[in-house]
This record gives sequence, structure tokens and C-alpha cells, in this order.
Amino acid sequence: QIRYSIPEELTRGAFVGNIAKDLGTDVAKLTAANLQVLSDSDSQYFSVNVNTGVIMVSERIDREQLCGQNPRCFLHLKLAIENPVEFYRIEVEILDINDNPPEFPSDEVSLRIYELASLGARFPIQPAQDPDVGTNTLQTYHLSANDNFNLNVKAHTDGGKFPELVLERALDREFRAFHYLVLTAEDGGSPPQSSKIRITIQVLDANDNHPVFDRPSYGARLVENSPLGTLVVKLNATDVDEGPNGDIRYSLSSHNSAALRQIFAINEQTGEIRVQGNLDFEEATVYEIEVEAKDMGSPTMEEHCSVVVEITDVNDNAPEVILTSFSSTLSEDALPGTVVAVIHVRDRDSGEQGKVLCHVSPDLPFQLRKDYEHQYSLLTSTRLDREHVAYYNVTVSASDLGHPPLSRHTILPITLIDVNDNAPQFEQASYEVLVAENNPVGSVLVTVSAADPDSEQNSRLSYSILRAGGTDPGLDPTRYLSIHPTNGQVTAKFPFDYEQTTYLQFHVEVSDGGSPALRNRTLVHVFVVDQNDNAPRVHFPRAGEDSATQFRISPSIVPPALITKVVAIDADSGRNAWLSYHLVEATDLGLFSVALRSGEVRIMRALQDTDASAHELLVVVRDAGEPPLSTAVTLVVLVEEKGPEALQGSEARAADGGALPTITLYLIVSLVLISTV
Repeated sequence: QIRYSIPEELTRGAFVGNIAKDLGTDVAKLTAANLQVLSDSDSQYFSVNVNTGVIMVSERIDREQLCGQNPRCFLHLKLAIENPVEFYRIEVEILDINDNPPEFPSDEVSLRIYELASLGARFPIQPAQDPDVGTNTLQTYHLSANDNFNLNVKAHTDGGKFPELVLERALDREFRAFHYLVLTAEDGGSPPQSSKIRITIQVLDANDNHPVFDRPSYGARLVENSPLGTLVVKLNATDVDEGPNGDIRYSLSSHNSAALRQIFAINEQTGEIRVQGNLDFEEATVYEIEVEAKDMGSPTMEEHCSVVVEITDVNDNAPEVILTSFSSTLSEDALPGTVVAVIHVRDRDSGEQGKVLCHVSPDLPFQLRKDYEHQYSLLTSTRLDREHVAYYNVTVSASDLGHPPLSRHTILPITLIDVNDNAPQFEQASYEVLVAENNPVGSVLVTVSAADPDSEQNSRLSYSILRAGGTDPGLDPTRYLSIHPTNGQVTAKFPFDYEQTTYLQFHVEVSDGGSPALRNRTLVHVFVVDQNDNAPRVHFPRAGEDSATQFRISPSIVPPALITKVVAIDADSGRNAWLSYHLVEATDLGLFSVALRSGEVRIMRALQDTDASAHELLVVVRDAGEPPLSTAVTLVVLVEEKGPEALQGSEARAADGGALPTITLYLIVSLVLISTV
């Protein structure tokens, strides 16, 4: 805490103090630390030059307007710097200057005094008011020279000085009916200032006894907020005169302020003083009431006394919570101990009832740290996660120590700002896709989907295709496939051909829009399903287009001799490659047969002389697909007598054909195994 003292009414820009020098730090460090000055009052009376560290006056300071009659006047500032956050309390004492002279309520006052007034009788004069304090305020009164009156100055507990004329020598109306006096009020400034009031005293005849109170002063004690009509005290004054001269009326003296007259009222007949306004300990702890008692004589005689009323405090003010600094947004990666708000608390009650304790719910990731009396800092206590809780309503509860305690709750809304701390996650670790070959270009094969719990830009996802490890280098997935960058739809660029590609795997990578971006991958398996798009191809016997293959047999061939074997292969797989052989047309359908699965062409009976010498056979090879595809081959069988070499050639050809069934069997078994897998 740093304290300065300056006189009031300084000009704008006047030097108050060098904060850099008094803190023992370099001006450059204060500039880098974002130096700020915060005032407890509504007006900014001071400013700081961050380049020099000098505190200057920025507005006119009138001590009387700020602090009234308080003997000491202070303005409090808070000096805040960042990196790290620190607060220093600055106390500036405003010193009074003698800028106000004492002033009487009027320039002239008239008094009417009976000639039989007792020596020592006192006659109050309305006091002069001086808003200055200390030695600069009203110090003394001076009465002009006269033969009958002396001046007595009555001092109140609050420092007020009330002049009274004291009768020192008996009056004689017949000798002098009027007395003209001058009362001068003077303060203690240097040089002193003063003002004057003219006093005209008229000496009256008759009523020669004034009322007398049974005690010079009265005392009472009340609790603040006492109900209206509460009795404060009952006055008692007597007058030994008889008749109207002894009939007393009570009233509040003109010395009392207008505010006091609104709080207390007196019954002129009984002298009872009762409460008629609000008693607030925080506004005044003691009231001093000036009361006068007047008789009904002519002229009226009066007597004055004081009633001192002490006010006892009760806990009637809830604590006040003032946000000195507060940020409603907070990054979710803020470290524990980050300052979110600086809170100032105060309670207008006194003693234990004015002490305030603050707390927040222990279920929240925030805590309060007491910096010094009446100031707390709201800090983060643990790590924050926006994806778990994105918004907090932090209730700061302030309670005093009264009985019963009063409290006030202030809600601080805090919104967490997202950071990119979550990588996207696919719905599946891998995807398996079955695609029929010859698929249309642009058809959607699969839609991969990922989610990111972050928000806004950090949750905007983008998909791309990558080659998977272990994939054939020649099978670049980007050649066959494309992916929509935002919705994850994988589409085909070209139709698949099962006969060329049966399986393809690749990675899909998703990345968010954060900085830096976070990524994740999933593996996609594409299985190509065969379609019946290939007709069987005849490998044996080979023949050109629109031509037939000739075979020669002996007329004496013995059935069921093998003539030849039709061998065909289908590039498809599974049922689409299961082949069957059918004899569709023949010169004599009963003479020859074709094995359904092996394609062997055999003679079924012995040749006769009536049989033709040449037979044309149309063999159709058909697969088992839906719909089935087929291929036809034409065989011409010639019946000829040949020598042994020719027959041996035929037998050799037949022998060569005899090995074909085994090959066909192996082929069928292989196709069945592949289809099963």
C-alpha cells in the first residue's frame, strides 16, 4: 500500500506521485505489464502516465464535496499490472485548504429579551457554517463591545460551535430599549477568513421567569430501524410563573438540521420526542437534538437543552459484491490457477456484522482466493474440458457474520472457448464392402463417417484416400476410387472387373479444421463380386470362325469309343464358371453323345452301311450363370477306311484326348474351392 497527500483544488495535470519510483521498478516494466489504475469511486480523479510512471490529477477535487466534515479524506485506487497479475492499493489523502469562509444563515438577527431576564441567561444565535475542516474551519466568535452581554461559545461533540449571548448585566428598558451588536465568526486559516451578523436586541417588559429543564441534557439509546412512533425521551421543564407565563410549549430548535427534523418529532404539550423517520446506523451513529421550551408569556421566554441519541447497529445490510475485473469467456486449456475475476465485497454494517466471507460451490472447477481484506480472486482449480461442460454459472456467495447472517449471491456466466484437443473418431475401425463387377461409374460404394466433439472450425472434417500398407503397388486406390471431402462418400471412377481385380484395400484419412489439424484413419476392404459377363471359350478343338474341325473314324470303331473331347474354359468364377456340354444338332442324334461335364464325344453304336459317311455335330458349351452364356463348336466326323498309320493317328489323337478329363476335373475342383473361399 502506497500513500500520498495532496491539497484539494489542484489544477489538472498536477503531480501526485511517481508510482514507478515508489514501487522500486523500472518504467518500461510497468508499460510492458499493461499498467492500469482502477478507482473505487465513480469519477476518475487521477490518471497515470505509463511512460513516466507519474500519477497526475485528472479532475477537480473538492474535499468538501467528497468527504464533507470528516476530519480526514482519502481517495483509494487500485494499481493493476499483468504477467503476473498483481494489485497495489494506493491511498491519496486530500488535504483541506482554507477556501471557504464561515457564513451565517442571514445578515441580521433580532432578539426580544425581557428586562427582568436573569443574569446569566443565554440566548443562542444561529451559528455560522464553514465546510472546511481542521484549523481551516470555524474556530472562534467575537462579539462587539457592549455593557450588558458577553459571548459564550458552546461546543458540541461533533465539533460544532454554537454562539450564545450571556446576560452579564441587568437590562433596563427605560434606559435603553434596543441594543445593537455585531457578532464575527472567524476560522483558523492563514490568513483567516471571517463573516459578520448584526444582532438587534429589543428589551421587553413583563414575564420575568423563563422555563427551566429538570436536567441540562438528556440521553437515549435506540436500535436502528426502530418502528415509527418509538418514544425517544420525555422532557420535563417548569416555569414558576403563573397563568400563560407558566404555560410551556416544547419545540425543536432552529439549530437542528432539516434532515434531523424529518427523523424526530416532539409533542409540544407533553415534551415527548418520538421517531418519525428511518434510523440508519450507517448514515449516523449519534444524533444531538437541540430542544427549546417556551412559556406563553408576552413576550415569550424560552430555555434550551440537548438530547443525545445513540444508535445501535443491527445486521440490516446484505453484503455487496462488486466485479472489479471479469472475463466471461475462458479457453478450455487454461491452466489451474488462472484468474477469471477479481471481486470486491463490502458490507455497510459495523463490527462483526460488517465482516464478509465469500465462497463458491466445491462441485465446480473454480475456487476463491482471498487477496486481502474485502478482495477475492476467482481462479480455476482443475483442468477444464469444453466437450464435457461448455458453460458454467458460477455463483459467488457473500455472507456476513451477523446474527442471523445476511448473504448475497452473484452469478458469473463463464463460457469455455474450444481448442482443438480431440482427434476425429470413425464410427468403425474398418469397413468391408462387397461390389459387383461392372458397377456404374460414380456409384457410391460406401460412406465412411467420423465425429469430432470439438466445435466450429475444430470439428469441420475432411476425408481423403490413402494407399494401405501391404497393397499391391500396382493397385493405386486413387486410380479407381474418389471420396467426397465432406460427407465421406466413396465412389468408383471406373467399373471393376473381377477377372482383373478381386480385392482392394485402402485407408481413409479424416482431418479436422483445427490448427494444427488432428487426424485419424480407418481401413476399407473392397471385395469385388463376380458377374456372369464372360462366355465360355473353347480351347480344343481349335477352329476358326465359321469353320468346323474334322475328325476321322474307322467304320469298324467299337462303341462307346472316344472320338474327341471338347475342352472349354470360362474366365468367370464360381457358378458362373461351371460348364456343361450339350449336343444340340447332329446328322444322327442317336449315333453320338457328349458327356455333360467332361465334354467327351463318343460313338454310341456300331456303324452300319446305311449310315452317312460324314456326320456334323453342333456342341454347345453353356455356363451356370444367371442368365447363362454359351459358345458353340461344330465337329465334322468322317467315316473313312484308313491304314494302320491313320488309325494309329486317330488312336494317338484319342489318347491325347484321354488325358483331358483329368485336367477338367482339376479345373472344376479349383473353381469350386475359389468360389467357396
